[in-house]
Amino acid sequence: MNHGGPIQILRPGWDIRGVDAGFTLRTGGVSQPPYDSLNLAMHVGDDPDDVRENRRRLVEHAGLPEEPRWLKQVHGNRVVHAIEVERDVTEADAVWTDQPGQVCAVMVADCVPILLAAKDGSCVAAIHAGWRGLAAGVIERTVHSLPVPSAWLKACIGPSIGVSAYEVGPEVIEQLRSAGFHPVVNSTHLDLSASAQAQLARVGVTALTTLPNTCTFAAPADFYSHRKAAKTGRFAAFIQTRTD
Repeated sequence: MNHGGPIQILRPGWDIRGVDAGFTLRTGGVSQPPYDSLNLAMHVGDDPDDVRENRRRLVEHAGLPEEPRWLKQVHGNRVVHAIEVERDVTEADAVWTDQPGQVCAVMVADCVPILLAAKDGSCVAAIHAGWRGLAAGVIERTVHSLPVPSAWLKACIGPSIGVSAYEVGPEVIEQLRSAGFHPVVNSTHLDLSASAQAQLARVGVTALTTLPNTCTFAAPADFYSHRKAAKTGRFAAFIQTRTD
């Protein structure tokens, strides 16, 4: 499968002054199969030099002021301010900032990436939410960590695995139901995106944008999917607030 071509970024389509946000596709990098081509993760077995070059290309292409503050994601609910992040070392699944020039980011390959921004651009956040993070309340904790009321936030849910491709065991369903989640199809398939939407609404974030036709499992030319290929790369969701 050819994953060549230029870097491509899906944008939320927000009209928020000073906020720059996007979701990368897998094209435009230098990683070799099975990580081809814009793998941004250091922890999946890819050549570190290729990952560094991919990250450099992303910064250059997107015009970012710095390399994103990459987290060591652990499917938990820890939320950190960008100033606390030691790249690829700090264990957390959400990062936020109210400082211009700090780029928040999460990496995914089926889990739900969520970007948050205050409507006045004063603070932003990036969230990595798989089913474990959802059950642990990572969305709620992130929203409550921000220095603005939840009604002041806009959210964008990025590409993730679609419900038809995401069959899970009964223990997963039970844990999510115990945590208050109910978007389950036929008792065996989980709708991660709908679960994230429900949690956002429950904590008062109602200004929501979703991206159409972005099932990671169904679009291997565009996205990485861990369920489709266990040995694969990661794409990124990034966000920053600027002074201009």
